[in-house]
Parts: sequence; C-alpha cells; structure tokens
Amino acid sequence: MSDSSPSAPLVRRDSTVRDLFALTKPTITGMNVLMALGGMGLAGVAINDALVLYTVVGTSLVVAAANVLNMWLEREGDKLMVRTAGRPLPAGRMRPWVALLFGIVLALASIAVLYFFVNLTTAVIGFIALLLYVFVYTPLKRRTPLSLLLGAVPGAAPPLMGWTACRPELTYPEFVPGLLLFLILLLWQLPHFLAISLFRKEDYARAGVRTVPVVRGDRVAKAQALAWTTALVPISLLMIPVGAAGWFYGAVALSLGLWFGAWALRGLREDSGPEWARGFFRVSLIYLPVLALALVLDHSLL
Repeated sequence: MSDSSPSAPLVRRDSTVRDLFALTKPTITGMNVLMALGGMGLAGVAINDALVLYTVVGTSLVVAAANVLNMWLEREGDKLMVRTAGRPLPAGRMRPWVALLFGIVLALASIAVLYFFVNLTTAVIGFIALLLYVFVYTPLKRRTPLSLLLGAVPGAAPPLMGWTACRPELTYPEFVPGLLLFLILLLWQLPHFLAISLFRKEDYARAGVRTVPVVRGDRVAKAQALAWTTALVPISLLMIPVGAAGWFYGAVALSLGLWFGAWALRGLREDSGPEWARGFFRVSLIYLPVLALALVLDHSLL
C-alpha cells in the first residue's frame, strides 16, 4: 500500500493534463496552424521568426479555445454519440467547470497574444471566428443543417489570420490571394463534413444533431458534396491569374480537384453507402495538405 499511494496523485495529475490536452483537439489545432503558416507564406513579404512564433501561438490558442468551449457546451449531447462518449466531459473524468475555465483562459490568452504581439486585424479575425464557432455554430447544430455553412466560416479563418499577420492593411488587390485561401478552406470543409455526417448518420441522429443527411436525406447530402467539390476547382485555380501561383500548383490543383470531384460523383450511385463516404472522407484528408504543399513548392519554383 505504501508503495502505490504516493504515486496516485501524480497519476491523476497526468490524467488531467492528458484530458485537458484532448479537449483542445490537437490534430485539428495542428492542421489549422499549418494553414495559418500557409497564409503567412503566401503573403509574400519578409517576416521575422518572432512574428511566426506569435502567430503560431496565438492561432493555436484561439483554435484550442474554440474546441474546448465547444466540447463544454456539447458535453450532454456527446454522451449519446459513440464517437464522443469517451471524451473527458461526457465520460465524467473532468468536472465541467474545469473545462469551462480552461477554455476561457485559452480564449483570453489567444486574443492577448494576437493583439499585443501580432496586430489588431489578426486579433479581431480570431475573436470573431471564436465567437461564431462557439456561440453561433455550436448551438445551431441541433437546430438546422445550415450550421454547416456557418461553421465553415470560422473554420476557414486560420489562413486569413496568417495572411493578416503579415499584411494587416487588407488593401485591394494585394488581399485577393489571402481571400482565395480562405475560400478554398471554406469550400473544402463542406464536403469533408458532409462525408463524416453520412457515415456517422445514426450517431448524429441519436444525439439530435441536425445534419444534412439526418434532415434532408443522403441523396441531398451527396448532391451538395458534389456541388462543393466542383466549386473548389475554379476557386483553387484562381490563384494562378492573380499571380499567387504558377503552372506546378495549377497542375496539382486541377488533378486533385478532378479526383475529389470524381469521388463525389460516385456518391450519386444507388449502391454508394457508408464505405463510399469513408473513402470520400479519406480523399478530403489527402486533398488539403497536398494542395497546400503544392502551393509552397510552387513558390519555391517561382
């Protein structure tokens, strides 16, 4: 007994730290940081290491805060879903007030870092994105499938934040490439989350989340996925005429877009089911990082 009891508080502390980290959804946060760095690179101006560091920290904190507060608000509904029932709050491993306090601290720290060490424009974009995600998108998920569109707006903010960290003035036409990057990420999210909502339809229905498949049916969701993937092609290729990319990026963007669209088109077949949706979801996970990498490599070729 005496050998094991001293280690018990340490085990609990380690478990709490892991649960707090899990609340931030580190994989999603990391992806958003990469997109913010992409926005900084696309801005095409000289940047110092300190600005990169503070932008990464501020973006990480604001995305993490949004995720934590989202899970705090959805803790009861998460108990009803197989995918989320094991999270710290629905599983009862953490008291709700701890998660709420953690989310608030992260939110305040994120805005402070962005305002004092990056610039006002980036701080405002981060603050608006946080408010939209937590107080608009999250409650509307159980009221209307239109929440998908509303949630995509704050989800597309990180590359815009990266751009404004380098170019806070938002002047035309210099701002166009940053806006296009924002639109690419916004459009990408729609088929990506439609795929998730298709193969987790029963889970969402049980939790009362009004996704497109739950409310309007699978065929409408698949048609919408095709429409959004189709729209991605011309928007992604607009990077070329505005001077933000060249032939290498164009070839990759067109190939990826056609591949993504072909998968979406397959979804309209009568025999397409959960396995198709999972495959479509995996394609979406490949599409975005490869497109971003192509843009980075293209800049090195210019």
